[in-house]
Amino acid sequence: MKVLMVLTSHDRLGDTGRKTGFWLEELAAPYYAFKDAGAEVTLASPAGGNPPLDPKSNEPDFQTEMTHRFEADAGAVAQLAATVRLDTISQADYDTVFYPGGHGPLWDLAEDKHSIALIESFLAAEKPVALVCHAPGVLRHVKTPAGRPLVEGKKVTGFANSEEEGVGLTNVVPFLVEDELVAQGGIYSKGADWGSYVVQDGLLITGQNPGSSAAAAALLLKQFA
Repeated sequence: MKVLMVLTSHDRLGDTGRKTGFWLEELAAPYYAFKDAGAEVTLASPAGGNPPLDPKSNEPDFQTEMTHRFEADAGAVAQLAATVRLDTISQADYDTVFYPGGHGPLWDLAEDKHSIALIESFLAAEKPVALVCHAPGVLRHVKTPAGRPLVEGKKVTGFANSEEEGVGLTNVVPFLVEDELVAQGGIYSKGADWGSYVVQDGLLITGQNPGSSAAAAALLLKQFA
C-alpha cells in the first residue's frame, strides 16, 4: 500500500509576525498508523524540501507519544526534510492521500492548483481521500466532474469555529474551515472541541482537529482491509 501525505509550505500566520506551518501530531499519528500497517509513505509539499513546522505544535502541552516517536526517528526526520514537490506527484503512483492540518494549508494548499487537481484525480480514480483539522479547508475549490463543489451534499467535518475562537485566530485566518465547508454546501457536523471526531462520506474522510488525526488514519486504513 502506498500512501501520499501532503503538507503545507506556508509559514506565516497572516500579519501577526508569528510562524505557522503543519501541526506535528497530525503528521506523526497518521504517519505511524500507516507505517505500522506496512504502508509505504511519501511526504510531499508545494515547495518540496523541509516544510515549516508550526512551533506551537511542538510545545510540551501538544507533544504526544507519536510526536516523540517521530522526532526520535532519524529516518522519518530525514524524510520530512526532503519532501517531494507536489507538482511532480502523480495520483497513479499511490493508493490514497492524507492531508495533515495546521494553519498553513489555509493559505497555500487551499489555493494550490496542483493540490486541487490531485484530490480530484484521486476521487475520479475511486481512491479515498482523508483530511484532518484545517486541511478540509483545502477542499474549497475542489470540484466534482460535473463542476459542482466537491463537498456539496456531503457529510464533512473540520476545525470548528469555536476551536478557532479558542486559539484566538478567528480574525487572522483567511477563512474559517467550518464556515467554508458550509458555504460550499457541505453537511457539516462536529463533536466536542478538541475531542476526536471523524466523518466519512463515500471516499471522503474528514477529521475535526488534532485529536482526530489517529482516528482519521485508522478509518482510512479500514478502506483497504
